[in-house]
This record gives sequence, C-alpha cells and structure tokens, in this order.
Amino acid sequence: MTPMPVVAPPRDDPAPSRTAVGSLIPKPRLGLILATALAPMAWGTTYIVSTELLPADRPLLAGLLRALPAGIGLALITRTRPTGSWWVKAAVLGTLNIGGFFALLFYAAFRLPGGVAGTLGAIQPLVAVGLAAALLHERIKRVTLVASSIGVVGVALLVLRSDAALDSIGILAGLAGAVSMAVGVVLTKRWGRPASLLAFTSWQLIAGGLVLLPLTIGLEGFPTTLTTTNLVGFGWLATFGTAIAYSLWFRGVQLLPVAQVSILGLLSPLVATLAGWIVLDQTLSIGQLTGAVLVLGAVWLGQTHMPDESNSRPVPLTPPPPTPPKRERP
Repeated sequence: MTPMPVVAPPRDDPAPSRTAVGSLIPKPRLGLILATALAPMAWGTTYIVSTELLPADRPLLAGLLRALPAGIGLALITRTRPTGSWWVKAAVLGTLNIGGFFALLFYAAFRLPGGVAGTLGAIQPLVAVGLAAALLHERIKRVTLVASSIGVVGVALLVLRSDAALDSIGILAGLAGAVSMAVGVVLTKRWGRPASLLAFTSWQLIAGGLVLLPLTIGLEGFPTTLTTTNLVGFGWLATFGTAIAYSLWFRGVQLLPVAQVSILGLLSPLVATLAGWIVLDQTLSIGQLTGAVLVLGAVWLGQTHMPDESNSRPVPLTPPPPTPPKRERP
C-alpha cells in the first residue's frame, strides 16, 4: 500500500517586513520605535521654546511648570494613586527621571557652555547599557557600544565649540544628570508599571515637580507677571514636551531593550540644532552637518542591528509540526 504524501501546512506567519533602509524590523516594533522617538524629538524643542517664549534666566521655573501641572492634569484624568511600596518607587523614579535630572541638567548648563553640557548628556546611553547589563541581565553587544560612541562624537560635533571653557563642578553635575536619567530608565524597566501608562507618568511628574518646587522658590522665585507668549511656551512644554512625551517614553522603556530606547535620546540635541537653523536662521557648519549625519547613523545602527530582547514582541505560538502517518505493512 503506497502511503499518502504528507503535505506541509501553509505558513500563516508572514515574512517580516523591511524598512526603507532594508533592515529587518517587524512592523509592530517599528511603530513602537517611531512613537518612542517622538519623546526626545519633543524634548529637543525645549531650548528654542525656553529662549524665545519663556521668561529669561529661569530654567528651574521652566522645569517646574512643565512637570507639576502636567502631572496634576494627568492625575485628574486617571484618578489613580500609588499603593503600597509604589509611593516610594514613584518618588524615586520621579526624582531620577525628572526632578533631579532637570536640576542637574540646568545647573550644568549654568556652569558650562551648552555644548559641553549637551555632550556630557550624550553619554547616557553608555551608562544605561552598563546598568542594564548589571541589573536586567541584558547582553552588551558590540553594536551597542559602537552606536553609542558614534552618537557621542556626533553630538559633540553638533554642539561643542573649540573655545568652550570647562568647570569641574559643572562637569560633575552634567555627568550626574546623565547617570540620573540612565538609572531612572533602568529602574523604570526593572520595577515595571503597576497602573495605566498615564497614571504611572503622572506619579513621576508630580514627584519630580515637588523636587523642583523648593529649588525654584529658593533660587529663582516666581515672576510677578506672565505674558501670553510665556503661557504659550509653558503650555507647549507641559503638554507635548512633557505629558505626551514622557508617556511615550515610559511606554518605550517598558517594551524595548534599554540600549535601544536610550540611544533614541540622541535625537534631542539633533532636533534642537535643526530648530535653531529653521526657526532662528542659524547657520550650520560642515562639522555640525557631519555631527547630524553621525547622530542619525548611530540611531539607525542602534535600532536596526539591536537584538530584540524585550517583551515588545509576543512569542509566536508556533504549532508543532504534523506527525507523519505511520506506514502500514503490506
């Protein structure tokens, strides 16, 4: 008796889609990466909004009014409070990701030229990669180190000037700010998210704002009046630059590997430079154009050649192969 031929069932899973650059990135993950990238791009508008729309020489006030109102607004929408240990965890994350980070960043910018402070901040992906390896057991890939190093060089070419003066306290503040953000990213992923995305974001924004409140009162004070232009600037930073941006950022931190999401932060100084060129008619040197290309190359390298170790893509439930029928003896 001749056995019936076994025909393999057709595959239901389509071949992974390719991006325009030809690298294999599944469509759901590509959409997540692009959404997460909107956060540092929105943060990149902070410099031009601060210089053109906000009261002068009040960086702590800018940080306070972008964090606390946004957090309170999200809290009123979600009406969800932390429970148990999450009161402490939310305070820690809010300090690392927002309150302490803003304070250290602004202090570094006050003590150092903007280019030096921006370059110090660009080391954050390297710090995050090391912490993720230690705390989350994410593997350190050579491509991660190469992409992060290229990004630091690119940001330096974008914003650093040859006549930049160095200040030891300012450098320490800039490094501490980068470490603060890196630790916040890693702990955000390690501890998870116990509530909805908007509620989780609101807790951190409120905690960060409360850290900035006494610093603002003691060091800067509040202006006696705010113009319509000031209100527009604060409104932009509080909504798009903070509430929406941080919600997208925390979502990406939860669903992507730390190395992959951290390197997206390099887009922030790139957008800041391009905004100055487009809005303020600033000129770009050959070095800055080279830096822009390097930053884009680092981001591309970090996304298209990064191992997918996250929980952003569900494990496919592939059915076992069919068992061939037993042959009957004639």
